[in-house]
Amino acid sequence: MSGSETTKIVALGDSLTVGETGFMLSASEEPVVAYPNILERFAEEYLRSRQSELKIEVLNKGVNGDLTSGMLERFRIDVVAEEPDYVIILGGTNDIGWGLGLATIMHNLACAYDAARSEGIGAVACSVPSILGFDEFIPPRLDLNRAISAEAKKREVPFLDFFTATADQRNNRLLEDCSADGLHLNSKGYERMGKYAFEKWLKSVLDHTFSVVSKNT
Repeated sequence: MSGSETTKIVALGDSLTVGETGFMLSASEEPVVAYPNILERFAEEYLRSRQSELKIEVLNKGVNGDLTSGMLERFRIDVVAEEPDYVIILGGTNDIGWGLGLATIMHNLACAYDAARSEGIGAVACSVPSILGFDEFIPPRLDLNRAISAEAKKREVPFLDFFTATADQRNNRLLEDCSADGLHLNSKGYERMGKYAFEKWLKSVLDHTFSVVSKNT
């Protein structure tokens, strides 16, 4: 761990990680909060409920419009230099938009997973969320997500299925009440992502940390 009482996480990605899309669904709506902030909030609430002195820090290293190649290029500066315990890697949406092939996207993501492992950082793989109003872009997302899931299993890293967490199971489209503009998510969508990431992954990480700390005290 980066500190005896702190678990540090970097969220690496594109605008889906940035969260502040600037899309306002109504004049009164608050700015969209990114899923890393929501994940941190759930973790902090859980730590308080356990009356724990452990700390959590989730850094948002999303870059609007980034490709998986860009994430890989800035991996050392935005991830390794931060000395995190874990890195959540969410990428591929823009690659699909630019027509890049599945093999290219997966090569970049696999290199990112391996780069994390070589630095002693726990990688977390993520499926990309669906889309609303552009059905032709759903099949490539499904193909990519199957490949990411398989790669995560092969490398024995956690896999967060953000697609399933925010999609309409009847048609695989992004849930309408989670969508800001069809591509980006709104506050409700990011709330779903943050809660899902906490319940499916981070909670167990914190529980394990509790166990380790207890044995050492």
